[in-house]
Amino acid sequence: MQTNQPVHVAAPGPNRREILGGLGLGLGGLALGDLGRPEARAPLGGAATQGPRAPHHRPRARAVIQLFMAGAPSQLDLFDPKPTLTELEGQPLPPSILGDQRYAFIQRDAGVLGSRFDFARHGDSGVVLGSPLAPLGRVADRLCVIRSMHTDQFNHAPAQLLMNTGFGQPGRPSMGSWAVYGLGSESRDLPAYVVMSTGSGLSGGSALWSSGFMPSRFTGVRFRNGKEPILNVATPAGFEGPVQQRTFDLVGQLNRLRSEVVGDPEIDSRIAAFETAARLQVAAPELTDLQSEGAATLALYGCDPDKPSFARACLLARRLVERGVRFVTIFHEGWDAHSDVEGTTVRNCNATAQASAALVEDLARRGMLDDTLVVWGGEFGRTPMVETNPALGRKLGRDHHPQAFTMWLAGGGIRAGQSIGATDDFGFHITEDPIHVYDLQATILHLLGFDHERLTFRSAGRDYRLTDVHGGVVQRLLA
Repeated sequence: MQTNQPVHVAAPGPNRREILGGLGLGLGGLALGDLGRPEARAPLGGAATQGPRAPHHRPRARAVIQLFMAGAPSQLDLFDPKPTLTELEGQPLPPSILGDQRYAFIQRDAGVLGSRFDFARHGDSGVVLGSPLAPLGRVADRLCVIRSMHTDQFNHAPAQLLMNTGFGQPGRPSMGSWAVYGLGSESRDLPAYVVMSTGSGLSGGSALWSSGFMPSRFTGVRFRNGKEPILNVATPAGFEGPVQQRTFDLVGQLNRLRSEVVGDPEIDSRIAAFETAARLQVAAPELTDLQSEGAATLALYGCDPDKPSFARACLLARRLVERGVRFVTIFHEGWDAHSDVEGTTVRNCNATAQASAALVEDLARRGMLDDTLVVWGGEFGRTPMVETNPALGRKLGRDHHPQAFTMWLAGGGIRAGQSIGATDDFGFHITEDPIHVYDLQATILHLLGFDHERLTFRSAGRDYRLTDVHGGVVQRLLA
């Protein structure tokens, strides 16, 4: 049977003499030769180094800093006080509240657990915060607290994936990838999308910042949380100057020749990665010199510039956004409180609360908060019922709770100084203004200038979007 499908025949490649004798501008010339010129900092266009693109409408935010509290903070101990839980501690939930819900680690007749923390109102807006989050009270009037988030996923990995990629299984582009795909990069010297981690491991793994089926140039670039966040940037001894330049020239030439032959977009991604790495050799030392911030700023964050910490990551995130990075995610793991929810909450708030508040303050005083969106939260909430399991060494903990949890946002076009949503007396069900993960994602894209239904990427014959086929912009969140 004959078909009309074209047959692609690869053109013969150049021989060794042609390659080595060529005088075309290589990667080194692009990446290193022009770094001294002011115009070299302007965005580049093209497949390999994508410059800014036009959004669907005027954006309110030009950058996002996502503070992801992996493991799921307890909303009942930080944002959503429930006196009823304290009054009825040890008693089971009424069947009318529990319904047919099943849990992985607790029994249906487990008693409720009241919070061990005091709550107070902060700022003119009266935002309610548990005592471990008291430092956040300094910026209460800049926050929008959502106490009615809910998700479809019950376990950590799929819930983290849903929050970050819009799907409960690996393989979809992350929210940062969508932002960079849609808007491009404002920085020529730094990656458009940077990821940091300040804990011991993520259930969702690197799929949380993957570009999925998009070209890999949209994948988040991992920075380490230490004195040298960017590995392998320094030029090895004996490889400086002309040797490195000629190597970059040759590698760039080979990559471009191969790209012309096979048309593989991943070759363009490789070229972009080499270009960025070369520029980082110049940009990284200045970026990571946190001592230049001064004692007052370091004290504001509670940051020792020589020690890994969430505070150090937050300060670096501000410096990245200040230099044109489009999307920064900081994953702080360790909130999974199946046992000792009180101690887990205190430890994590001690590590994160001051720096989270400082980030908002610092962005505001530098005039950056208006167009930088800060998003704080985890993948789901915690149960009002206690988890106690002697066989597993657990007591006074809380299990996973997808039906209701809390997040907060600040800056970037968000209406500040408000709390949205409410839950019932047990903190089990949402009673006002339910907001799904997809609604939040649609709103974030809206603030970046996109209609979430029109920002699509075609893969395997289908147009995909971050919000799949769900979600809507939450107008109450918008300034």
